[in-house]
Amino acid sequence: MKSTVRIPPLAAVLAALLTLPAMTSAQYEDTGTRGTHFSKKAYSGVAIPRFDAHRAALPAPILQNDPQFVDLYWKAWALAFDHFKRPPAGSPFVSDYIDEAFSPSVFQWDTIFMLMFARYGHAVFPAVRSLDNFYSRQYENGYICREIQEADGADFVFVGREHTVNPPLFAWAEVESYRVTGDSSRFAAVFPPLVKYAEWIERHRRTPGTVHGLYWNTGLGSGMDNLPLTGSAWVDMSSQMMLFYGNLSFIAGVIGRESDAQRFRAMADTIGARMNRYLWNEEDGFYYNADDQGRQQRLRSVAGFWPMLAGAADERKARRLLEHLLDPDEFWRAMPFPSLAADEPQYAPDGRYWLGGVWAPTNVMIVKGLERYGRTGGNPTDHGFNEVAAEAAERYLDGLAAVFRKTGTLWENYSPDLMMRGSPSQKDFVGWTGCGPVQLLIENVIGLRPDGARRALTWHLRRIDRHGIERLRFGDVTATLIGQARTSVAAPADLHVVSDRPFTLTVVRPDGSSVTFAVRSGAQRFTVTF
Repeated sequence: MKSTVRIPPLAAVLAALLTLPAMTSAQYEDTGTRGTHFSKKAYSGVAIPRFDAHRAALPAPILQNDPQFVDLYWKAWALAFDHFKRPPAGSPFVSDYIDEAFSPSVFQWDTIFMLMFARYGHAVFPAVRSLDNFYSRQYENGYICREIQEADGADFVFVGREHTVNPPLFAWAEVESYRVTGDSSRFAAVFPPLVKYAEWIERHRRTPGTVHGLYWNTGLGSGMDNLPLTGSAWVDMSSQMMLFYGNLSFIAGVIGRESDAQRFRAMADTIGARMNRYLWNEEDGFYYNADDQGRQQRLRSVAGFWPMLAGAADERKARRLLEHLLDPDEFWRAMPFPSLAADEPQYAPDGRYWLGGVWAPTNVMIVKGLERYGRTGGNPTDHGFNEVAAEAAERYLDGLAAVFRKTGTLWENYSPDLMMRGSPSQKDFVGWTGCGPVQLLIENVIGLRPDGARRALTWHLRRIDRHGIERLRFGDVTATLIGQARTSVAAPADLHVVSDRPFTLTVVRPDGSSVTFAVRSGAQRFTVTF
């Protein structure tokens, strides 16, 4: 299907950043026509599943030495099933959805991060369709409000419209869902609204006349409400736009729009180059916000790590950022990673929301950013990026499990130092907090990274206890993979695999070397030596 959306040439977009007027009123102009760029117009849904009836259809983790993580995993899913919803009668929403359930609205970036774990239950409830409701309420000019009321589909505006632009992560969520499901059928339909949204951000989230040509947001808009960030070049928003264009390039490639893929890749690279020129501080080894003239705001917060996920940081810069993450005086606290470095004057040990609180979305961002860099080579005693990602995920889950034992539930955010819920923090908050017990457990603690479209699975094997997962579904494959207990990390690993279809299994050792097996249907055993 060909998109009718006009995509401006790269040169025109870059020139526009210095010449476009603010158009404050026009940017939020609602013509009364919503969802014109999205082909789905009418509601279609599925029966809302019950946890007790569908638990046996979900992947089941096995962790001999960490049963508390398994308990946390099932608690997250039990809460998640209570958050699967059908639109209220009279709502213009077009799909069933998952929501955070503390408000009568759906929130953009909350929903996106809920999908990061809910995609592992796609066969039970296709949560990625939650994004349909945002596309269907998109303005004709491309604007999508960060918060939309469930009952009537109206925008909910808190304080002011300038705060209603959330991190632009729709394309990332679509691609990450695709990596598990292997289903590219959504891409043709979501490409036009995504492109139109990017065009709107280009027009209205760049300040004319700056030296850097990068993107801005507000505290509420960024999702990090009370984190004291300012400037016209925001590290997180600029990185998110780089990530947006990178994922748009990927989507365009899958649906056969190669020239668009190249254009968006070039736009992503241009943003990365500008970030490295204006936002990277070589003395500190960190990325900061900047004002119109490029003067940096030297505040160390989790925003400074988004360039790793976006791919703006080269390996040397990523290593400098890793030093900050591993510094116990900054981000390597009892529960990683606080939203503000612990040696910043405004840091709050109890969290105080974004003045130190530990949050699932930024932890996912950091862990997934670390994954991009793998091992750096060099001294084998150095911490590899994948190793730190795994250790951080385990340390984070240790904290969640400790609070779960005391309170019996999950929380919106956590204290970095006190092994307590954050202050303030919503309870029974599977929302994005489900990312830790489900997504990070599967991908970083157990170490399984699926590629559903290619019928491929990568297993980063580093544990020595009996561990693995039953009924992991990726693409059209459902497989059980169990690593038997061994005496040391140097001992051979005996892997038992049962699959309903053939797939390719790549096992990555802690040193970064790998071995690949062709898995057949049925039961097999493989041995990996170290």
